[in-house]
This record gives sequence, structure tokens and C-alpha cells, in this order.
Amino acid sequence: MNRFFQEELIMGQKEVLAGSCGSESIAANAVRNPIPAVVARLSEGFKSGSWASHIEPVPIPSKNEVIDLIELLQRILFPGFFSTVILRPENLEYHLGQQVSLLYENLAGQISSAIRHDCFRHNQLCSRCGERSYETAADLIDSLPEIRSLLESDIAATLTGDPAAANSDEVIFSYPGLFATMIYRLAHRLHELGVPLIPRIMSEHAYHRTAIDINPEATIGSHFFIDHGSGVVIGSTTTIGNRVRLYQGVTLGALSLPKDAGARLRNVKRHPTIEDDVIIYANATILGGQTVVGARSIIGGNVWLTESIGPDTRVMLEQPKLVYIGAQEGD
Repeated sequence: MNRFFQEELIMGQKEVLAGSCGSESIAANAVRNPIPAVVARLSEGFKSGSWASHIEPVPIPSKNEVIDLIELLQRILFPGFFSTVILRPENLEYHLGQQVSLLYENLAGQISSAIRHDCFRHNQLCSRCGERSYETAADLIDSLPEIRSLLESDIAATLTGDPAAANSDEVIFSYPGLFATMIYRLAHRLHELGVPLIPRIMSEHAYHRTAIDINPEATIGSHFFIDHGSGVVIGSTTTIGNRVRLYQGVTLGALSLPKDAGARLRNVKRHPTIEDDVIIYANATILGGQTVVGARSIIGGNVWLTESIGPDTRVMLEQPKLVYIGAQEGD
């Protein structure tokens, strides 16, 4: 292409751009600026106290740091699975010591933020916040061997209950039920120790990852197995015995509640009790604080249960009648 045609092409492109993109300068005062008015209204709503906010001179727990703590605890409880370090018997104690020391400091920091925030929010006198935080972190660390033993029973229950589970490695790496159960057992212990807010941040993270919602206040025994898991809901006052198996979509919930239930029923048992060796199949719903499912019972899929049943009971729906529309073989 010669120089004349190149210049003509460039001039033509400039004319198209000038005519199509509206590149003329715009005076700043000619455009409506919504920012000052909106900022003023938002500030007024937050400062008035009518909208929930955290405008306080004390820190609040960090969701991202709590998630980091979960991942650190996972590396401690399952050494070698979730880190790049190659572990051998001779370096295991050093590795665990390093990881647990990091946990101790970081967990104490988050617990301190949770306690101070709770004291400020409820106008309580704060006393020994820093010391209490380290004591509580130490109490959780003291519990780690017992929690790990419970998780080993949960792995064993998975291998017993699911023929598709090839080995414990597969369960640890891949099963959402075990991940949600691990977080529940840690969050439940923190709840027992009186730590505010952090247990619910942990359970929300488990729900985000697995679609399994286990309230940290629930009580769950050993050898617990959630198969598949998506949609499982376990309410705060639920009691579950040993060797219980749940499938996807199971709800252990409360009956319909009045409008003032949040305040009036806060410390009342609202969720069912599931005794030892019970199996509850997919999408079953069991409701009510007075509802007890007796030991060794089996609840079939899609059952809706709001009354107690005794031990060794099977609850099933009647076989539905299938209706076929269209030509069938042999017609």
C-alpha cells in the first residue's frame, strides 16, 4: 500500500471515530453527581443505629482469617494431605509443633476480636480479653486429639456405609460430608467454650463449600456419616446419637414458629432427637423438639415426620402409582 492510500485510510478512520464515539469533552458540572447525597443518607442510616453495621472502636473477627484457620486446622488434623511439605516420621513432630504454634497465636487473635466485639455490642465490661483468648485457644488445642479421634470414627462410618468409598484417602480428600463434619466438630467445641460469632462463620463456610448446614450448637455422636450431603440441614437443638447415617436433602428442623420465636424460643428445644444407629434416606424431613426417632430405626426417602417413633421402626411412603402416557412396548 503506497503512502497516499495509507494517509487516506488513517483520515477515514479518524472521521469514523469522531462521528461515532462522541469524544467531545464534558464539563464536570454538567453531569449529575449522586455520590454526596447517597453517602449522606447511608451514613445517617448507619450512625442512627437503625441499620446493622460495625462502626465500633474494637475489631471484629475476619471471615478470611477464620477460613485460613479452618485450612490450618485441616492440615493439622490430616497431616500430609493438604500441604506441600513431604512428611516423614522424623519430621512429623517438628511440623505439627510449627503448625499448632501458628494456630495458637492466630486463633487467640480472632477469639480476642470476637470477645471484645461481643462485649462492646452488649455494653458489657470487658475483663481479661487477651488472657481469656489465649486460655480459650489453649482449650481448643487441648481438644484436638479427641476431635481427631471422632473424625477417624466418621471416616470409618463412611467406609462402612458407602461401597463407593475406596479408602480413607479418598474420603479425606473428596467427601463433602467429612469436610462439613470436621468444621462442625471444631465449631461445636468453640461454642462449648463460649466463643461468640466465630463458630457460625465456620459453619457458614462449610455450607458455602458443601451445601450442608450444621448448626454448631447441635450435638452429634461418633461414627457420623453424611452421604452426598447437598441440602442437609441440622438445626441448633438437634441431638444425634452414635452411628447415624444421613443422605442428601435431609432436614432435622423446627415446626412452624410464631413471629416472636426468635426471642421467646431461643433456649427451647425445637429440633428432633435421633437415637443411635438410625438411617435417614434422601429428602426426609423430621421436625419438632419433642420428636424422637428411636434407635435402629429407618426413615425412608421423602418422609415427613412430626411425631416420635419407637426403636426398630421403619417409616416408608407407600409405593406411588406411575402413570405412563404414550405408546408402550407390546401395544
